[in-house]
Amino acid sequence: MKDFEISAQYIEQQLNGFKPEVAIVLGSGLADLADQITDPISIPYADIPEFPQSTVVGHTGRLVAGTLGGKNVICMQGRFHYYEGHSFEKIAIPLRSFKALGCESVILTNAAGSLKEDMGPGSIMLITDHINFSGFNPLIGPNDDEIGPRFLDLTQTYDRQIGERVEKAALKSGLTLYRGTYIWVSGPTFETPAEIRAQRTLGADAVGMSTVPEAIVARHCGLKVCAISTITNLAAGLSATNLSHDETLEQGQLAAKRLTTLLKDLLADA
Repeated sequence: MKDFEISAQYIEQQLNGFKPEVAIVLGSGLADLADQITDPISIPYADIPEFPQSTVVGHTGRLVAGTLGGKNVICMQGRFHYYEGHSFEKIAIPLRSFKALGCESVILTNAAGSLKEDMGPGSIMLITDHINFSGFNPLIGPNDDEIGPRFLDLTQTYDRQIGERVEKAALKSGLTLYRGTYIWVSGPTFETPAEIRAQRTLGADAVGMSTVPEAIVARHCGLKVCAISTITNLAAGLSATNLSHDETLEQGQLAAKRLTTLLKDLLADA
């Protein structure tokens, strides 16, 4: 068996017949969103064979399955980042496991820095496209044709129909929703002001250290992708304050309530 199949088999056994339809990945400061899931089934990452372990403060490190907005979901309460030292093969395991469990789509959330002065901390941005600024790609290496194609088309990485439902849900909840391009950097250092100037020139609206590898892996195995950023700070050079992970967690937690409402309305409309 393949590594993700071993993980999926174990998760399926713990779910006791529960069938998830949508996977959700929670970013920094957003772990409390999982507490809104009803009839939860909790599975620590440490118990799942082949699964990597989360090492970042603010990433709890467990799967939570149950119902949210009337949909059967399975939620990653803590994600894996390239900067933690995880290989891309390990980062791919959760997404491929969700596909093997029968999920049709994944909602990726993250904490991001804003490259636009008018999109300040606390804002919510629907990711409509991305720029890979890292120099890495999670599909480098031998390709498994049973999972997906060698050369993956990313023209429509982020599902337009789901995006339209996000906009509808935002309108329903009275939430201001921004749309934009997310640029991925490897981290763990925050960007320099010069890098931010370059990224703005390239057309990026928000910057972060996650999401893009997961989006690529998800599309490769046939999952539909929706991605949403919670803006936690203005990027380097756009604010007089120094950047910190504590600020990321604090602002992420403040935005979690709004994001929870948005996701519930989104799932209820699916």
